Amino acid sequence: MRERVTRELRESRRTGEKGLEKDAIGFVDALVIGIASTAPAYSLAAVLGLLVVTVGVQTPAVLVASFVPMFFIAAAFYYLNRADPDAGTTFSWVTRAMGPYAGWMGGWAVGVTGVLVIGSLADVASRYTYLLFGLDNAAGSRGAVTALAVVYIALMTLVCVLGIELSARIQNVLIVAQVGALLLFAVVALYKVFGNNAPDTALTPEASWFSPFAVSDGSALIPGLLIGVFIYWGWESAVNITEEVENSAVTPGRAAVLSTVVLLVTYTCVATAVVAFAGLGAVEGFAGDDAVLSTIATNVLGSPLDKVVVLAVLTSALASTQTTILPASRISLSMAFAGAIPASLGRVHRRYLTPHVATVVIGALAIAWYVPSNILSENFLYDTIAALSLLISFYYSLTGFSCVIYYRKELFKSAKNLAFIGIAPLLGSGMLAYLFVRSLVDLSSLGPPLVVGLGLLLLGATLMVLWRTMGNERFFGRAPEIVPPEVAAGRARESETTGVSSGKG
Repeated sequence: MRERVTRELRESRRTGEKGLEKDAIGFVDALVIGIASTAPAYSLAAVLGLLVVTVGVQTPAVLVASFVPMFFIAAAFYYLNRADPDAGTTFSWVTRAMGPYAGWMGGWAVGVTGVLVIGSLADVASRYTYLLFGLDNAAGSRGAVTALAVVYIALMTLVCVLGIELSARIQNVLIVAQVGALLLFAVVALYKVFGNNAPDTALTPEASWFSPFAVSDGSALIPGLLIGVFIYWGWESAVNITEEVENSAVTPGRAAVLSTVVLLVTYTCVATAVVAFAGLGAVEGFAGDDAVLSTIATNVLGSPLDKVVVLAVLTSALASTQTTILPASRISLSMAFAGAIPASLGRVHRRYLTPHVATVVIGALAIAWYVPSNILSENFLYDTIAALSLLISFYYSLTGFSCVIYYRKELFKSAKNLAFIGIAPLLGSGMLAYLFVRSLVDLSSLGPPLVVGLGLLLLGATLMVLWRTMGNERFFGRAPEIVPPEVAAGRARESETTGVSSGKG
């Protein structure tokens, strides 16, 4: 009986070639998932102290400067997704443009960033849960925080297994809580600053705060930008769910691009408000401490409204815990479907139409990484952010370069093509590639971040070679391709390529 009901339920919904449900969610849902995946409140709480220590009052300027490569790479995601709306995003596109080895490494980088960050997100959600209910002792206990974080990871993994529609509905509620609270906090803080009702340490915002060229120490701009890359990272989740979104060739890309703009406005407003209201000294004291927003909110909003910001950070971290599992599992599904990793990771649940095996594996790996890392590392938050920034810069730049390579014969057919498919992705990728190389040098003396970031890339290369030695010619026999003219013009889409390519390059 249950099998018959399950079969009828599935047959009533349209599925794509990989078994995911087609047209399950719309533009607003994709946009919300893209924004939520960056965890705006959590990201600000995590890095504001570090940014202020690094660049001082030019913190808003670094956030503006970091937006530029993100926006350019979002353009690459838009055009690559229009040609090939594949849940594997970077993996699928880099494979087409640059071959299976580069594509495999791109997919690996996306997957491991998810595994790395899920634990730190759940950790913040756990701590802020205790703070919300006034359980300060539990919030200060590593054991209590770790235990609740593991529960959160397990619960969010379950939500992802139960279906994309449930995930989208939960995100639609959570995003209002966090973005609304952040903007309320920023408006009230700035109102008090300009109304001379702020602490003596308050500063009046100036135009120079928004100029990267005003950074007094030029060497500080690079680490600042690297932190900025982390704070914007995650918007591409709107594209990872492309096979489950209405009008998959266009809607996810537009949602990704718009989400970066929403984040720019949110981040610069809040950063300006925090620095102006509290002053440099107060914010610098929170370098590596995610309590900056909750602490300053007490002075800005007073009690009990300060709990609104605590709730914002909590919902932000919790929402991103869930939405970070989504792209990692979809990348795994695409790689398994193409024969790049074991086929078992490509199994889709018969009833929920989600990649349940990959989702559970991602959740389990996240817990396995988080628990010992949190216990052993004294600077777990900073080490995670620094390592993530390396991996993010790597696969974003790889994606941008692949866009230029894949569309290379279309670039000079119009000024629009040259600007948005050629110059913008090339500049964005060049900037991120430079940050990647420069950060390798800067992190060489810091130990854990470099070991984790570079070590995971080397581990991926080792596993790729091992998988190749086992055969798997169906994937590794593929040749680089070039976009067909009809696909570039938007009249057709690329067909699913899971076997040996005919080599259109």
